[in-house]
Amino acid sequence: MRHAKPISPDRALSRRSLLSGSLGLACGAALASAWLPRVAGAAADGVPALAPVLLDALASSPYVYVSPLRGDGAESRCHGEVWYDWIENSAVIITGADRWKARSLARGLDRARIWVGDFGRVKGLFGENDDFRKGPHFDARAELSRDAALLERLLSAYERKYPAEIGDWRERMRRGFHDGSRVLIRYRPAAAAAPA
Repeated sequence: MRHAKPISPDRALSRRSLLSGSLGLACGAALASAWLPRVAGAAADGVPALAPVLLDALASSPYVYVSPLRGDGAESRCHGEVWYDWIENSAVIITGADRWKARSLARGLDRARIWVGDFGRVKGLFGENDDFRKGPHFDARAELSRDAALLERLLSAYERKYPAEIGDWRERMRRGFHDGSRVLIRYRPAAAAAPA
């Protein structure tokens, strides 16, 4: 049986200092993460806390209206109402990989403005309807997700939210996700605003 070489007192002291310093840092970080989000108005996952009017709208609205933001922060000319669900502090959608929301993200434009509510279709017979701008909104960071479990959660939410329509779309969405012709996009709040 081999005996371990004794640790010199200097080395033991440096290990002890390192461990107690690391423990102090870890405890301090844990305390800060528990306290700072409440002070700074952020959710525990670092996402900004949304105003109650936004959270209420996200819980009850059938649609979000999405506009990608250009590099200079200006809204793109593309706006549209989409099905969504609020999952883990994100507005989650599935859309065609060839649609402007996905194309913008593929070009590196990962910021968007999201309005919440039911204001009718944006594009109508008599021009564009911009009533959605009256609703609560937030700026978001967009990211693609390849998480099949997230897709299934979204489809389950769609079953509840859009029972009359989902039958025509469920399998198309599922197939498209798996063959790459549709993409899941998460819009995580970056900043919140009150109603216009």
